[in-house]
Formats: sequence, C-alpha cells, structure tokens
Amino acid sequence: MACTSERKDWLALAREVLDIEVQGLEAVRDQLDGPFIEALTAMARCTGRVVITGLGKSGLVGRKIAATLSSTGTPSFFLHPVEGAHGDLGMIRDEDVVLALSNSGATDEVNAILPTLRSLGATVIAMTSNPASPMAVLSDIHIQVRVPREACPMGLAPTSSTTAQLAVGDALAVCLMEWKSFGKDDFKRFHPGGSLGQRLATCVDQLMHTDGLPVVREDAPLRDALATLNGGGLGLVAVVDPATLLKGVLTDGDVRRLVCAGELDMDRPVREVMTVSPRRAAAGESSARVLDLMERSQITVLPVVRDDGRLAGMVHLHDLLGKGELTFAGGNGGGAG
Repeated sequence: MACTSERKDWLALAREVLDIEVQGLEAVRDQLDGPFIEALTAMARCTGRVVITGLGKSGLVGRKIAATLSSTGTPSFFLHPVEGAHGDLGMIRDEDVVLALSNSGATDEVNAILPTLRSLGATVIAMTSNPASPMAVLSDIHIQVRVPREACPMGLAPTSSTTAQLAVGDALAVCLMEWKSFGKDDFKRFHPGGSLGQRLATCVDQLMHTDGLPVVREDAPLRDALATLNGGGLGLVAVVDPATLLKGVLTDGDVRRLVCAGELDMDRPVREVMTVSPRRAAAGESSARVLDLMERSQITVLPVVRDDGRLAGMVHLHDLLGKGELTFAGGNGGGAG
C-alpha cells in the first residue's frame, strides 16, 4: 500500500463523505413506499421472532438491527446464512418473519437458504438495491434501498449503502415501537442493567437538584428575577410565596416574548409576567413518568413540588437521561410553561 506525505484537506474530504451519505439517505427516504408498510405490518403481526440474515457488511448491519429490535419490544435474532445452511435453519418456525439484507441482492449464501425459509412457513422480506435481483424474486416482500453512489472513491467499499440499510432498519424499529405502544416502562424492563434503565427506575427525588435553586418571591422586581435567571443556568426561575408554594415560573422564552413585545419593564413585579400554574412533577413520582411528561411537553426543566405544593427541587432533562451533572452556571433550558 503506497503512503503519501502530500498534504490534503482532510476535513473537506470527510465532509464530502458525509454529504454523499446524506444524499444516499435522502434518496432512500424518497424510495420508501407500499412494500415498507407491508414489511412493517408483517413484522408487527409476527407472533414468532424477526430473524435477520445477511453476509459480510450487510451481516454486521443485520446484527445491529436485530439488537435494536430486541431491545425495543420486537423479539429478534441474527442468523448467519452459512450456519443456517448447515443446520441452524432448525431454529426457524412458521410464525417467524425473516429480513434478508444484501445490497446487490445476489449474495449466493443468503439466496441459497431463502427457498427453505419460505418452505418452513416463514415470511421473507428482502432489503436490496435491485427489485429484479434473485433475492427480491425469492422473497415475499421487497424493500428497495438504493443509494446513488458509495462514499468510497472507488465505489467498492460498502459505505453509503450500509448506512442506508442501517437507517431503514432503525425506521422499522421506531415504527414498530409506535405500533406496539412501546414506552418507558417497557424500555426499563428490557434494560435493567443499562444506565438509562436504572435512572428511569428511580424516583425523581433522587435526580432532582435541591441546592442553590434559582428562586424568587412573587413581589420581586423583574430585574431581580432576570439576575437569578441569568445566574441559575437552567433557563427557568421558580416564583414562590413566603411559604415556598410554587406560584409560577419565569423562563428564557417568557423574557424573549417580553422583549419582542416591548414590555420589558425591569421594575415590574415578576408575578405580572410569570407563567402561572406551570407544569410540574410531584416528589416521589417515577423518573420514567417525569421524562415522558417532559418529552411530550417539549420542556427541559421542571419544578418538583411536595404534596402541599411547596417547591422541593428542579429536574433537568439531562439529569433523567444521564448526560452528566448539570451545574447552575451559564446553561440555558426550555422551561415548564
């Protein structure tokens, strides 16, 4: 292999590769049609397992698709086509669905087992770039995944094509999650050892912030509230009464709206401009339920209150997702309005 010391613009080349792969994904997105729905329906109604098979790079992609399906509520495993031809087809049942991957659709080792898979009663879905390929013809359903070109400068190494296979596999997995109403509690059951599963199994009290909270009284001037908002780093200030009952919140978004409306009076009491009765979490509530509320409401910071309505703490979306400790210094977030 020749080695060159010639200086190149490696960032430009890297960006070109990504541009080619993006173009490939856009092309595949536009190709999705009825067969994708047929494949999705077959997988959703499958009472057995979804079996993924493929060889080489497509096989590696297949292993990842199988892992994603299994972790999101669709029982799945990877079947190596060569091992399948030497006895492992005995694992297949007539209630199974098989997803076969090959860019060309001409992979002999995979095509050799497809007639037997169908004779066993399994539904076979092919994912290839060529609807006239042997694999497409041998299958019950064919999903076309064709990219304009590979990112490899010689057009030989699977790059854009395998990225597209992986992305369509993700699309199937996400659609299946929605079809089956797979939620946070289900995710926890399948991920008991994962950090996210462990975090979602806790109650919000264990993850919320309680010290140095950005809080002001109802009668505080907007000037003081903005100083607290700026120093708090959460993008939200909780507004409380003397008994620390949560009365409202002031968020970055509230301030932007005041500025745009020309109503930013720094001496105005914060109670006149705050969001009243904001969304909130209850102390003792499960982190999974709180995460679901924040995602549905598209908010990143939520006050947590006790049974009597007094402020107990604040929780940030990153706390629930385990993306590192959040410090109250200079961050921004969407509030609970």
